[in-house]
Amino acid sequence: MSLADRLLDVRPLRSSAAFRRLWCGNALSALGGQLTVVAVLYQMWKLTSSPVAVGAIGLAQAAPMILFGLLGGSLADALDRRLLVLLTTIVQLVSVGLLAVQAVVGATSMWGLLGLAALHATGSGLGAPARRTFVVRLLPADQVSAGIALTNLTFQAAMLLGPAVAGVLLARWGAGACYLLDALTFAAALYSVLRLPAMRPLGDTTRPGARAIWEGWRFIAGRPVLRGALLSDLLATVTAMPLALFPLINSERFGGRPETLGLFMSAIAVGGIAAGAASGMVTRARRPGAVMLAAAGVWGLGLTGFGLAQPLWLALGCLAMAGAADTISVITRGAIVQLATPDSHRGRVSAVDHIIGVSGPDIGNFRGGLVAAATSAAFAAISGGLLCVACVIGLALTSTPLRRLQIPAEATPAAEKR
Repeated sequence: MSLADRLLDVRPLRSSAAFRRLWCGNALSALGGQLTVVAVLYQMWKLTSSPVAVGAIGLAQAAPMILFGLLGGSLADALDRRLLVLLTTIVQLVSVGLLAVQAVVGATSMWGLLGLAALHATGSGLGAPARRTFVVRLLPADQVSAGIALTNLTFQAAMLLGPAVAGVLLARWGAGACYLLDALTFAAALYSVLRLPAMRPLGDTTRPGARAIWEGWRFIAGRPVLRGALLSDLLATVTAMPLALFPLINSERFGGRPETLGLFMSAIAVGGIAAGAASGMVTRARRPGAVMLAAAGVWGLGLTGFGLAQPLWLALGCLAMAGAADTISVITRGAIVQLATPDSHRGRVSAVDHIIGVSGPDIGNFRGGLVAAATSAAFAAISGGLLCVACVIGLALTSTPLRRLQIPAEATPAAEKR
């Protein structure tokens, strides 16, 4: 095995044509999605010059993502997941098309912009749980971590490159160009899903609705591995999410320069990309629970170091370390959640995983802001990081099944790899 293969595990791209197409479609869609994120923020600011209105975009997107994410999980365990993702991708494509139209005609309605952002989030929330199950249905068990790592790497790259590309497009052609390019990437994503085989849930199916959603939560509560994996993400983000502290720490310690604030964000992305590019060292690990817990602890340590660091280079290094640890945690947790869940429940469990991923960072940023207001930004970062480490240690000591979990090397049915 070559050094490159050891660093980045590309077996899924070689072994499954369906996954390869899906990965390419997701990569383009992730980049296009960042263009729309930046364009919506830019449009709202130009329309209102109000930070409250800009903040309302987050609320308009988070509420339907959570609400329809739960519904999407129950639908994913009752319907053909491929068809569900096709339909919800069309909803997102239509919403982006409408965003492009209103930008081109010069619409000036704040509420219209918020409504289209909410429609886009609705499609995303409904389809996200089903989409998360694709990797485990297309790849052998021993390649699921690698498939998730490759998918995460494209997202990290889009986070790093997308805003810069959006800035160029906004400056030269306006928001409409961002939306139109995003619509083209959605077309590529739609094609990649269209070529997938049918993916009806395996085993007994349930009627979608409140009862099915509740049964999904009960299922998670009764499975120590799933409960521990999801709890690790919630603990890490709620206790130590640092984004809300960036402006204050930048102002107190580094002169408040906007360039420095941008470096904070970039450092986390650079760490994530570096970890993704070297993810082959963890995707082949047979003890993903132990790897995930260790990575969550390193995330907390990195943010503790960021709170203590005085030189800029050290602060950026700590954030890069945290970003790398977060990526490793995301990869291993994603594999654990998918492989430890029977296919009959994967939609609902993926919905809970999705909701924690959406809401946990927001709660963590709110916590950090409250603590910083009562004490200082440095104390909020340090205490949050140490609390994260303590919580992860407690979880590791009390969740032996998660800590000792081993992933078997078993193949999925050949029909699902086309």
